[in-house]
Amino acid sequence: MNLIFKKQLPRRTFLRGMGGVLALPVLDAMMPALVKAAATAAPSRMAILYFPNGVQVDSWKIKSEGLIAKLPDVLPRTLEPLAKYRNDFSILSGLTVNGGRALGDGPGDHGRAGASYLTGAHPKKTFGKDLEAGVSMDQQAARAIGSATRFASLELGCEEGIQGGNCDNGYSCAYSNSISWRTPSTPNPPEIRPRAVFERLFGAGDVERDPKVRARQEKYQKSVLDSVLGDAKRLEGVLGASDRRKLDEYMYAVRDIETRIQKTEKTNATNPDLEKPLASVPENYNEHTRIMFDLMTAALQTDSTRVVTFLMAIEQSNRAYREIGIADSHHGLTHHGGDKEKIEKCIQINRYQVEQFAYFIDKLKVTRDGDGTLFDHTMVTYGSGLGKDHDHDDLPTVITGRGNGLFTLGRHVTYPNETPLANLHVSMMNQLGIPAEQFADSTGKLGYLSDL
Repeated sequence: MNLIFKKQLPRRTFLRGMGGVLALPVLDAMMPALVKAAATAAPSRMAILYFPNGVQVDSWKIKSEGLIAKLPDVLPRTLEPLAKYRNDFSILSGLTVNGGRALGDGPGDHGRAGASYLTGAHPKKTFGKDLEAGVSMDQQAARAIGSATRFASLELGCEEGIQGGNCDNGYSCAYSNSISWRTPSTPNPPEIRPRAVFERLFGAGDVERDPKVRARQEKYQKSVLDSVLGDAKRLEGVLGASDRRKLDEYMYAVRDIETRIQKTEKTNATNPDLEKPLASVPENYNEHTRIMFDLMTAALQTDSTRVVTFLMAIEQSNRAYREIGIADSHHGLTHHGGDKEKIEKCIQINRYQVEQFAYFIDKLKVTRDGDGTLFDHTMVTYGSGLGKDHDHDDLPTVITGRGNGLFTLGRHVTYPNETPLANLHVSMMNQLGIPAEQFADSTGKLGYLSDL
């Protein structure tokens, strides 16, 4: 049983040392004994996961509506990796981002898909400096609640993109490479380097910017956990058994992430063609996504941020997925012209990305948070700004996490055609405590998320 403190441990407790600052997850000792029964007040968090280039709709679409576990349909191939979580996610059909359509501007669906997904805006067709989209939903949320956490938001990804030049029929590469927009003219490029994210979460602030100290740390590869070990031992002396176990599990998870990053850096050190800033980026997509998901989990678990966006890859991605035996460019394959072999490869890529998404669901479900798990307190969307034939309606959309009661899961819900995706965004912002009644082209809150 945990000790009952006359003064509870502050929620913003950090373990500190020469090499790092370690934020802590929620411990029982952070809650006064008399209010532990009211621990359901864990904050709501939000994660937006985006995959590029749309889907092959026949391998995604569920035909029937209702409880997924009771539907006569089997899960389509792309969604099969979610089979064991059939009560832990919902499929939303019929949602549209009108801002992604041409609206007289001609070709450029990829650029518009990325730029409009969270802004709802129709981006200005330019590949110069005069970018114009809109403030994205995640940044609206970050402005409203970001002061409650160390970082207002995190923008993460798994593929490097450039922010200038013409990438899609007169649309700047910045439109394809970012879904988060701080202002209508300022995208937030995602961070793809695990080491950079790790140091942002656990680094020692001013110390890490000293080039001599930084060089010494790199030479000895000292663990951030080693540097805070003294603080950790002192804290363990006043914690109860349950909290000691939580702290041990958390520190083990941080050590595991750090060890995997170091292993990648050691492997990449033998590659003379790799730029040093990218030394912590695994060549293997599977490992890259999972390190980033683990870092994301740690950020949410420690309440370092409550708003995260994650690009599985950038729009118009030419990544080849050799991990599953596909050497062709993903984007090239999606312009298949009916070629069955190319369609099959697209399905395999979409399914492989869903496998990574399933890993994140599992992480949320096993990560304890307050009175429950991160899964109980986080809203997650997994989707794309492109659907069938690069259209912008009936977008592939999955929701998971219970979001402190916002999402009742395990269902397939079909909304009327042309229902704005922004309606979902309004509902999610409201759940974060943001009294938004309208966002972009929304027509109200999205229904049937927590009710039948």
